Amino acid sequence: MTDPDLGSAALSQLPNRLDTYRYSVTLLLMLAYTLNCADRTLIAIIGQPLKLDLQLSDTEFGLLVGTAFAALYAFSGIPIARLAERFNRVNILFLVMIAWSALTALCATAVGFTQLLFLRMGVGVAEAGCSPPAHSLISDYFEPRQRATALSIYSCGISLGYILSAVAGGYVAERYGWRAACIVVGLPGVVLAVLIRGVIREPPREQAPRARAASRQPSRVARELHQLAAVIRVLVLRWCVANFVLGVTIASFASQGAWAFIPAYFNRAFGLDYATIGFIAALTGGVAVGIGLMAGGLIADLLGGRNTRWYAFVPAIGLLICTPIYVGAFLQANWQMTAILLGVAGFFQYLSFGPTFGVVQNVVGARQRATATALIYVVLNVVALGGGALFTGWLIDRFAEFNFRHPPANALIGYLDALRHSSIAGGSRFRAACPGGQALAAASGAAHALCRTTLSLSSREGILITVLLYTWAAIHYLLGAIGLGSELRAAKLRDAVLA
Repeated sequence: MTDPDLGSAALSQLPNRLDTYRYSVTLLLMLAYTLNCADRTLIAIIGQPLKLDLQLSDTEFGLLVGTAFAALYAFSGIPIARLAERFNRVNILFLVMIAWSALTALCATAVGFTQLLFLRMGVGVAEAGCSPPAHSLISDYFEPRQRATALSIYSCGISLGYILSAVAGGYVAERYGWRAACIVVGLPGVVLAVLIRGVIREPPREQAPRARAASRQPSRVARELHQLAAVIRVLVLRWCVANFVLGVTIASFASQGAWAFIPAYFNRAFGLDYATIGFIAALTGGVAVGIGLMAGGLIADLLGGRNTRWYAFVPAIGLLICTPIYVGAFLQANWQMTAILLGVAGFFQYLSFGPTFGVVQNVVGARQRATATALIYVVLNVVALGGGALFTGWLIDRFAEFNFRHPPANALIGYLDALRHSSIAGGSRFRAACPGGQALAAASGAAHALCRTTLSLSSREGILITVLLYTWAAIHYLLGAIGLGSELRAAKLRDAVLA
């Protein structure tokens, strides 16, 4: 273990023993983020059986996946981050991990939409306490030139969490139901929280500017608001940083919207069982994405040493490449080709994460890093997590209603005629005729076929529109390259003066 009295400037001078320790710390924090993301994404993995059990629309499902979680997740991050700037970050992580793990397991007790909605909101509050202190800890353990790589390692929790929820959640949901999946995925967080509390030591922070005399100090509230405003100015008023934030927000909006429905799409379009879907999701949304996360930080740090604009070019190129591949994936007639293309697209898409957070951590001050991360997550979660799945779900519901009334193939006209003579003759709207996306048990075979075809086609159309947003995100990263070098040089000079 490291000497707790050493500053971060001295950390980089210690021998390989410390390198081993700080990478071990990063891996433990990555595992915490893994469970954070697993608990968050589980609802998407078990969405189809949950949707059928509770008879939800895709809009309501989108609320559970995104908006309900993001509603309090976003704004809870700011006060937790401010606490992390002043108090022990390891203790904060320990407490929030216990809370979100227990609440995820309690989702198994939900008997209706409203109860599940409130439990998801509770999970969101607790999970907001993960990334701000974790980013701050990692930044104190690593030098600026290594932070994009270290934060890419941490960000691999996104893919590993998705793998965990996809494989474990899909397998358990297939054999024991979606409620059992909530318990199996939720409870391991308690064990990891205890391990983190025992292994990770709180490092000393880089020195901030010396405070003024106590007699001239403003009130604590005024100081907090001043610090918050200072970080907001960096994120909003600095051209390159603002474009990085816009880029990651739009890309995350598209990602949250599309991937919330991709597991369900494999069931709707290809009729795959949940265990198989979990395995596919783990490979496409987990392994491939994880490789992209690691590669993004490594490539950006390597090329950024020669020209800092590569921190913007790497995300932009990745997003421009992934967009047509995503489109091609949802135009395939077999699930194998869809899965392969999704994996390739996910790799290129997630090249952006490490460079984005590396740049942000490098341009803000030492005692502003947790707050900067929290503020970005406010935007990501209000706009992306809160709106992405809801937007795609709303699109799918609108397309479903239209496609139900106007079948795209002449062969479906016969289904409509059969539907008029079935036991659900009064159900002119899609949700009334197909509650949860499936026709009533007493309906004719033609009615069942119409519901399946409509839901499959509408899901494809809603996801296709969503993934086109990646091109918009790429434009902001290209704009962020303007002035990036001078911004990073100014931050480096400031840190050298304060050291």
